[in-house]
Formats: sequence, structure tokens, C-alpha cells
Amino acid sequence: MSELELSARAGAVNPHEIAGADDVRPRPLVDGHGQIPNLAPLTGSGAAHETTGSGSSMLRREILIHLRRDGPSSPDRLAATIGASRTGVLQQLRALESSRLVRRETVRHGVGRPRHVYDVTEQAQDLFPANYDGLATGLLAAIRSVGGESLVDEVFDARRRITTEQVRRRLDERLPAGASLFDRARELAVIQDEQGYLAEAVIGTDGVIRILEHNCAIHRVATDQESACRAELALFREILGAEVERETHIARGDRCCSYRIGD
Repeated sequence: MSELELSARAGAVNPHEIAGADDVRPRPLVDGHGQIPNLAPLTGSGAAHETTGSGSSMLRREILIHLRRDGPSSPDRLAATIGASRTGVLQQLRALESSRLVRRETVRHGVGRPRHVYDVTEQAQDLFPANYDGLATGLLAAIRSVGGESLVDEVFDARRRITTEQVRRRLDERLPAGASLFDRARELAVIQDEQGYLAEAVIGTDGVIRILEHNCAIHRVATDQESACRAELALFREILGAEVERETHIARGDRCCSYRIGD
């Protein structure tokens, strides 16, 4: 997990700005290989750095790791375990709570004041390592072993049909009847961007509309299975009701996937 990511999740960036107005789930940054950086515990004391900007991120990272591993904990216990000050831990817990990455519960035990314990929320799960690429690749291999490449093609075609209906409903809800081709392309790019493709719709100096995807959210699958990219191209053509041509292709070594759109 990068320091920038945890800083954003802890209040430096509004979660709505990260994931879209209708989706406040955290979206992890990835390294150059498309993997979420390792969340192995940091070495050294959190207290040594907790007053600096990067130190705050390191401390938030350690807090999340300990809560994930050990379960609900009080600020005092976290501070003792991590080796940081209670004030520093409590400050970061409040920031994480405001970003919906941890939740606070009140625990009463006998007489005296109740104490607060904190735990990670479901939203925080996306910050931890996952192996969705491995799962997808394994499932495709299993499908191929059962029915060969033709069955894999059928699976991607079925997924395209389902996605097409979902995207059409979204466009019907957000765009007026008779919306221009560029407006439809722009909304389609927004949908792709929400899925992690870093997408945008532009009109070039040549007057041509293009959808640019600066990231491939399914890169491991796409490089292994051409059906995935064929399905995306077919989806764009069907949704936009226009001729769509792929000009550049990440899966073939280009910097982005560029789609030229014409009437």
C-alpha cells in the first residue's frame, strides 16, 4: 500500500472524489506490475516518525495492519503494540474513521467510564492484498479445460451482453433522448473510468472523437485472452451505435487503448 493511498483514505482526499459520487469504496493504487504493494509490517517504531507527513501514513498503515490481524483494539493497546504515542494513534484513528476505514464501538466493563475500541470496516478490505487476477486467470483456465476456446468466447460474449444492458440503463438515466455521439462517448468513458481504466473521451485536433483508456483494469486477463478485448470493442460499438476502431492497444505494448469513434 502506498503512502499516498493511505493519506487519501485518511481524509486528505474526499472518498467521493476518489471513487465517484455513488461509490465510496476505496480504490487501491497499484505498482508498475499491476499489483497492490505488499502490506508487510513496517520495521522500526511508528513513534519515531508520526509527526511527519510520511510518518502519519506509515502510522495509519501499521494501525490498519494490526487491526486486520488482531481484531478490535483500544488506542492504548494499539499505541503499546506499535510503539507510538497514544495521541498520535488516536489522531490517525479519527482520520481513518472519518474516511470509513475503521469504526468505533463503545465497550462497557463494570464500573467506571466505558472505553472505545476500533476495528477495520468492510471498506478497508480493498486496501489489503488481493489475488483477483489469479482467480480470473484460474477460472478461465478451468473453463478452457472444460469446453475449449469456444466456451471461453461464449463466456465473454455473455458477459458483454449483461454489461451492455447495464450500460444502456445508465446512459438512459443520465443522458437526454437524442444525446450527441460525443455525450454518449463521454458517459461511456466515465463508466469505464469508474471500473479502473483511467478513461476519458476527447475530440482530437482532427475533429475525431476518441475514448482513451490509460490503464487496463484486466491486464493479466487481456494479455492472455483476446476474447476480453474483442468483447470490449463489440460493447463500445453496440452502445454507441457507431463504427469504433481500436487504434492502440495496451495488451500489445502500447501506452494506452485508443478507440476512434465515427458515425
